[in-house]
Amino acid sequence: MRVLITSPVFPPDLGGPAVYVPSLGRFLVERGHQVGVVAFCSEPNPTGFPFPVRAVTRGPLPVRYLKAFFAVWSEARNYDVVYVNEHLALLHVLAGRLAGKPVVIRIMVDGIWEISHRKGWIGGDDIVTFETKDYGFKVKASRWLQKLWWGWCSRIISCSDFLRRIPIDRYGVPEAKLKLIYNAYHGPKAESIRETQAEAREKLGLQSDERYVLTICRLMVWKGVDGIIRALKGLPEDVHLLVAGDGDMQEEWTELAAELGLADRVRFLGNIPHSQIPLMIRAVDLFVLNSEYEGLSHTLLEVIHLGTPIVCTGVCGNPELVEHEKNGLLVPMRDPEALRAAMERVLSDPELAQRFVEESLRRASTFSREETFPQVEQLLESVRR
Repeated sequence: MRVLITSPVFPPDLGGPAVYVPSLGRFLVERGHQVGVVAFCSEPNPTGFPFPVRAVTRGPLPVRYLKAFFAVWSEARNYDVVYVNEHLALLHVLAGRLAGKPVVIRIMVDGIWEISHRKGWIGGDDIVTFETKDYGFKVKASRWLQKLWWGWCSRIISCSDFLRRIPIDRYGVPEAKLKLIYNAYHGPKAESIRETQAEAREKLGLQSDERYVLTICRLMVWKGVDGIIRALKGLPEDVHLLVAGDGDMQEEWTELAAELGLADRVRFLGNIPHSQIPLMIRAVDLFVLNSEYEGLSHTLLEVIHLGTPIVCTGVCGNPELVEHEKNGLLVPMRDPEALRAAMERVLSDPELAQRFVEESLRRASTFSREETFPQVEQLLESVRR
């Protein structure tokens, strides 16, 4: 089977698809399939992968999508099936169809909620509220387009049950067209990270006598890093926040930390190399994800496998990974006080933190490549002509 995969981000950039797509590509190559990738990427010529990568580099968004359309259309003719991993997928799906190929799409978000949120069309409504309401012409037209490109696809993969219900319940997509396949963990096992927390800190230049909270995300408004910064204000001065990733909100959130007198306790790391992420997770005392939306977080999967306690919002796909009081704590979104209390509880109770870690490691096998990737392979093979 020959599979062309598209991705909205690709290494060295951070993000769930930047982890998922290379890992799936390697898996399919190992299984004897031919793989190619078309990806939005800051690196113009990605190398080091066992498959070719055609990069669409940064620029004005309309231009980038037009370049992606022609890249997918020209490449797809050499493949049996196009596997689209995009939020706004109209042109990618259209390109695959015009090339005469079946298209499978993997949804990680309701893309119309994401663009409507960013454009200010919905007054800041979260995704759950969005799915229950009707809005103006721009949202209505965008929803129509999304239903159109979903209709062009042979099958739809959702990475969480929360997401699986959206096309069915909101858009009227036939339930048989949807397939739930959880995201998989793609990194090293906890026991293979040989460094102790102290050794990891030394390698990363972190202080041995401080406590560290880590978040890894695109710095978009719905990721809620501002809430973590506000929660940090009420924690002891030896607690520091490390923020890995970049995005539109970095400048604003940097200014917020300074306004709250936390400039020396909040460190924005930018896009750190993927190879350093396991070491970073090992080095910290707590991982926090304060987002308003997650399909099924690749970063949470990494943390679950690598043995660091978790506090995250109880939204969307997060409760499918983190069960409250079992392997972490869930908090309401947009509630810095509840977040602060949960962070303080875990940081001050090593026995609780260790219990969360042990339970996460016990559950980890559900989200392995060996469990989930054969399901993707089987579905792709089922639609090729």
